Amino acid sequence: MLEKRHSGRTSTKTSIGDEIAHLRGLDLKGLRSRWQSVFQRPPPDHLPRHLMFAIIAYRIQADRLGDLDHETGQVLDRTDAKDTGAKMSARLVSFDQKRTELTPGTVLVREWDRRSQRVMVIADGFAWNGQTYDSLSKLAFAITGTKWNGPRFFGLRDKEDRLDAKARS
Repeated sequence: MLEKRHSGRTSTKTSIGDEIAHLRGLDLKGLRSRWQSVFQRPPPDHLPRHLMFAIIAYRIQADRLGDLDHETGQVLDRTDAKDTGAKMSARLVSFDQKRTELTPGTVLVREWDRRSQRVMVIADGFAWNGQTYDSLSKLAFAITGTKWNGPRFFGLRDKEDRLDAKARS
């Protein structure tokens, strides 16, 4: 795939999908060679082909799109292979809640009934139309007149994600 640079010259930089498709076609010797070029060192001798492929593919994507943030890396580093599914789920839920905590000053915007609703996160709750609410669910009720999961109403939680989590536990 050719990309046009700002200077007007073209680059032969291939897409991530094309690079991964190329990796799939490599035999073990080819993957070892690619590993050497990506990591600047030889691959471990014990690594099977499928793991070598997965690691190289991850590295290509991370180099182009960005790697995991520091906090996510720490959670994964603390993960024990012996953790049960329930224990791991609890750890991930706790991590997810920390990442989605809203800091004061954040403005949530939601269109409802063809009108834009703007909500300001404040230290003691959520401000909307001159009133303060202590939960997003109460606020969503005030806007719609029906019961809603507040985080879901404002797009902070995806219904499919919750259904997937229930199916896994």
